[in-house]
Amino acid sequence: MQSLQRAFDLLEHLADAGGEMGLSQLAAVAGLPQPTIHRLIRTLVELGYVHQQPSRRYALGARLIRLGDTANRHFGQRARPILADLVAATGETANLATLDGDRVVYLAQVPSPHAMRMFTEVGRRVLPHCTGVGKALLAQLPATEAHRILARTGLPAMTAHTITDLAEFDRELDRVRTSGYAIDEGEQEVGVRCVAAPVVGAPTMTALSVSGPEGRLTRQAAERIAPLLRSAAQRLAADIAAGS
Repeated sequence: MQSLQRAFDLLEHLADAGGEMGLSQLAAVAGLPQPTIHRLIRTLVELGYVHQQPSRRYALGARLIRLGDTANRHFGQRARPILADLVAATGETANLATLDGDRVVYLAQVPSPHAMRMFTEVGRRVLPHCTGVGKALLAQLPATEAHRILARTGLPAMTAHTITDLAEFDRELDRVRTSGYAIDEGEQEVGVRCVAAPVVGAPTMTALSVSGPEGRLTRQAAERIAPLLRSAAQRLAADIAAGS
């Protein structure tokens, strides 16, 4: 059991580091002797869950992709009733997303009944700094870890409203942490507003959002929707904890 736990811990450390690390780095973060790390990592390599690169560094292996894809689909299916309730309450499209490495990945969506509605393909990967769900996800991280992600992705302007200054973005994340929700003010797509809330207590960092055209999803509407989102996020977290 101890070896099994340590092996999963190594996979988590690799994921936290962006997908790859050297043996000495793994030993340092795991607090284990290098021979122990080497024995565990070799087993993971043989099974295909870790890959050793030409540089001798270790990276997450391709065999994890199938497991991750299946887990994401299952998680998205479990969240659909909660997303459907959000659509019924708000009239706008509801989304579930997670942070995968440096990107936000959409896991599930229930569309708005309106003819003019937002659509994001499930599986789509986007930068975190310009989306409501991305802000809600980054706000769950320590500032140093969020900065490491942003250092790798940059803060490119997707629209004229995108926050591209790190100090300003830090202030935005502070607002998210204080209020419990994030807003995308046309920062990913012009004319689209999104409200998002973190799912605190989920096994992986997750966020829910409601998005719609800004003419319909006004700032006042966003403030009314935020408590509904926080309640839905708490409901999803409780559902996950109960294992139902």
